[in-house]
Amino acid sequence: MAYIDTLLEDEQHPIDLIESIAENQDWEFDRVGEDQIAMAVEGAWRTYSITVAWCEFDQTLRLIATYDLDAPKDRNGAVYELLNLVNDQCWAGAFTYWESQGLMTYRYGLVLPDGQFPTPCQIDTMITVAVRAAERYYPAVQMAIWSDSTPEESLQVAIAESYGRA
Repeated sequence: MAYIDTLLEDEQHPIDLIESIAENQDWEFDRVGEDQIAMAVEGAWRTYSITVAWCEFDQTLRLIATYDLDAPKDRNGAVYELLNLVNDQCWAGAFTYWESQGLMTYRYGLVLPDGQFPTPCQIDTMITVAVRAAERYYPAVQMAIWSDSTPEESLQVAIAESYGRA
């Protein structure tokens, strides 16, 4: 049985559960507060800063994955155009570019109404989807910034989702 399946079956605060997962994965993390945790998750292209916060009022577990992207101002239009194309392909979550902070951002919210608690599998999926999306579109974003390619041409280098095994 995988570690994720052996976590406490009792209902626990979502951030406590995420902290347990981060400890098991040996991710660097900081418990920012009772309702928030920040982690560093290594990808193939770079390390992503992932923050997960619980909002009791909205009953939503919000994940934000970011990485530095100091794009030259003259390429911001291409970045925004590319993100519109990318977001059309994303089924869960969406990308935004926080220009003033120089951060590429992937956001996802898991709504848990009526006192529901997330499962370890749901949390693992949230984090996995965020990192996979960032990894998949990272080359396209770099191409949109550092070449004269159109956003459509840049999107062509996005790593396609693979099916099956080699």
